[in-house]
Order: sequence, then C-alpha cells, then structure tokens
Amino acid sequence: MTRIRPLFTFVGIIWRQSSFCRQMPIASVGSTCCRLSKFCSSARLSQHIPKMSKNEDVFQGLDQTQIDLMNEECILVDEDDNNVGAASKKTCHLLENINKGMLHRAFSVFLFNSEGKLLLQQRSDEKITFPGHFTNTCCSHPLSFEAEKDETKALGVRRAAQRKLKHELGIEANQVALADFNYLTRIHYRAANIPNDGKWGEHEIDYILFIQSDVTVVPNANEVKSYRWVSKEELKQFIEDADKDGVLLTPWFKLIVSKFLYRWWDNLSNLDSQKDCSTIHRML
Repeated sequence: MTRIRPLFTFVGIIWRQSSFCRQMPIASVGSTCCRLSKFCSSARLSQHIPKMSKNEDVFQGLDQTQIDLMNEECILVDEDDNNVGAASKKTCHLLENINKGMLHRAFSVFLFNSEGKLLLQQRSDEKITFPGHFTNTCCSHPLSFEAEKDETKALGVRRAAQRKLKHELGIEANQVALADFNYLTRIHYRAANIPNDGKWGEHEIDYILFIQSDVTVVPNANEVKSYRWVSKEELKQFIEDADKDGVLLTPWFKLIVSKFLYRWWDNLSNLDSQKDCSTIHRML
C-alpha cells in the first residue's frame, strides 16, 4: 500500500514553490516545527496542506498498476492557475483534500481525424476515478517536472498530452506533433467520483486542447476499455441515449459538450477564431 508522504515533506515542496517562502532559508526539521504555525496561517497556502488520512485502506481492492500511478506528482495551482507547488496524484484526488480547496492542473484532448470525426474513449474498469465512463480522447495531468511545468504557450501541457496519448491510446508522438495542438481555453470544475465512494474526486483547472490528425490507435487495456470515432450527429444521439442505454459520461466531458464543443467543432478549420486563452471558465 502506498504511504502518504510526511507532512514536513509536503510542506517543503510548497515552501520551495511559494514566491513568499523562497526568500526564507530552508530550515531543519526542528526549526521548521517552530515556523509551521506562521506558515499555515497563510490562507493561500494552508488549504493545500492535507490532513493525514485516517483511512489507510483507500486503495483496498483497486488495480495495482493504477495505484502505482497515484504516486505521480501533479501541479498544484490556485484559482488563477498559478503554480503553487506539487502533490501526489493520490493527494490531489482524495475528496477530503478537494473539499478543503486543493486544486490541480489538468488537460482534456479532443482529437479529430481528417473526416472531422472525434475520437472518444471509454475509461477502463481499472481506473480509480470514473471507471467505465465515456469521455473525450484523453484526459490527464501535466506532471511537476520542468518540461511539463513550462507555461510558455501551454508547452508543458502539450508535452503532457503527447505523453498520455501514447500511454493510453498508443498514439505515436510523430502523429500528434506539439505544434499541432490548439490550446483553446481553460475550465475550472469539481466533481465527486462515480461510483460515489466518498473517497475520490476531481478538482481541476482543465486546459482544452484540439488536434486534427489521422492516427493509429493501439489502446492500453489498463487505461482504455473501448474507443470509437463519432461524427457530430452521432455524438448528439449517443449523449441523448446515454441514460436509457446505461452509458456513463465523465462530468467534465458533459460540461464541455453542453457549453462549447459543437461551436468549436463547427470551426475546426479555423480554431484561431475560438481561442480564449486568458479566461478560466468557472463551471462549479
């Protein structure tokens, strides 16, 4: 079972990331104890310090490969998408931390082929959050290392998208060049897990990336249960019939479809006209 990182280690990560605390020397553990009360009084940072979970069996019965992935370090952000530190994927997705305001950076890729059809995936049953749900092509997180923290024209997010398209769907990097990703906008949303287990959830600032390319899909069965290409009309019918057909859809995908997707799809050949990179759409 994965152990929760010690509190001092977690604090040290945020301490080194904070513009305020970068001016302070990194103290020894002993002197850090004396300064914790002042540090935690910062409203901006204290919300990111998780209480040690009393529930040590949050991974009981779950897939080991997916459990291992929960050790990845996500990028913590404030509500304006400023990088304020890092925490494990597990820490970011525990509902007890989300309910205290913990927020991390994510992305959602919408990949279209030359016929204008959108690639959907159904998340595997092994996934810890939203297993078995249909969603857009790929949804994941940039990780907290230099290449994926690069905020220049969302380059870090685009690198992460390229990495995860290979991991989840077997799509080679030369089929999804970094320059071909179109960063359209960001959404801020929150959702509890389905099935509702009272343990897991999502709270993300999600970068929306569009790309059009003819790709070869070789799905990773531990990540993807099924996939399909759909036209705009086919997607509308699929969503309309979802409830009666027992089809599950991820909450972020439903939000994006309801507010943005079809307009963006209509402008697939002119995506520059749809870019709104300065806005974070609050969809809470």
